[in-house]
Amino acid sequence: MNTNFPLVSVAWLHEHLDDLDVTIVDCRFSLADPSLGRQQYETRHIPGAYFLDLNQDLSSPVRKHGGRHPLPDPVKLAKTVSAIGIDSGNGQDPTLVVAYDDSRLAFASRLWWLLRYLGHDRVAVLDGGFSGWQMADYPVSNEVPLQKTGKFVPHLRSNWVVGIDTVKARKDLPGVILVDSREGERYRGEREPIDPVAGHIPGAVNYPWQEVTDAQGYVRSITDQQQRWVMMEQAEEVLVYCGSGVTACVNLLSLELAGIQTGKLYAGSWSDWCSYLEINQESS
Repeated sequence: MNTNFPLVSVAWLHEHLDDLDVTIVDCRFSLADPSLGRQQYETRHIPGAYFLDLNQDLSSPVRKHGGRHPLPDPVKLAKTVSAIGIDSGNGQDPTLVVAYDDSRLAFASRLWWLLRYLGHDRVAVLDGGFSGWQMADYPVSNEVPLQKTGKFVPHLRSNWVVGIDTVKARKDLPGVILVDSREGERYRGEREPIDPVAGHIPGAVNYPWQEVTDAQGYVRSITDQQQRWVMMEQAEEVLVYCGSGVTACVNLLSLELAGIQTGKLYAGSWSDWCSYLEINQESS
C-alpha cells in the first residue's frame, strides 16, 4: 500500500483501518473552547486514532511576537509523533499518517503541513473529516490506544517558512504574491473577533480558506483548486498567511492539490504582524 496523495476518503481509511503502517491522528479543536477537541476525542473517535492538541502539541507557547500559534519546536514535535508510532522509515516505507478534524480541514491541515515541513511526505488529510466518517456509519470508539515506539527524525525544510522581515522585504516584488487566507470581513477590516487590530497586510490578496471545501467539509475538485489559483501559476513565491498560521495551511493544501509548489507559510501571520502595529500605535 503506497500513497503520496494529500487526501484519502473515509472509505479508503475504513479499508485500511488495521494497517500497521498507518497512524490516524485526531486534530479536532475549537478556538473558542480549547478543551473541546480533547473532550470530543474522549467521547468518540475513529478507532485507533491518537489525539494531538493544536495548542499543546502543534504550537509553541505564545510570546509577545510570533503570533497566537507559533510553530512547535521540531525536536519536541518529533518526540511527540514518535510516541504515537510515526516513523521516518530509515530506508523502509515511512508511516502513512492520516489526519482528521471536524472543521473543514482547519486543524488537520496544520498537522499535514507540519509533518511535511519536518520532511515527512507520507501524510494525508481525511476528506469529509469526522462528520464524513460518521455519515458513512463507520465504527467509532472511546478507547485511547497505547503509545507506540516510532523513530521520527526531522529533516527541516526551513525555506518553507517566512518571518515578518522576509514578508516586508519580498511582498511587493514582481513574481511574489501575498495571500490572506481569512474570510473577507476580516481581510477588509470590517470585523475582527480575535486580534487587537483589524485589517490586512498591505498588498495582500484575499483567498478565504473556507473556499477549499464545501459546506460539508469535502474538498472541491482538483479542477476547482486549479481554477482558484490560476493567477498564481507563474508566481515565483506565494506567501500565505491567516490569523495565526493555522488555517493558512488549508490554502497550502489547496495549492498542492492545484500542482503549485511555490507556497510558503508566514507562520506568525496577522497576529504577529499586528503585534508590531500595536507597538507603533502606542508610541505614536
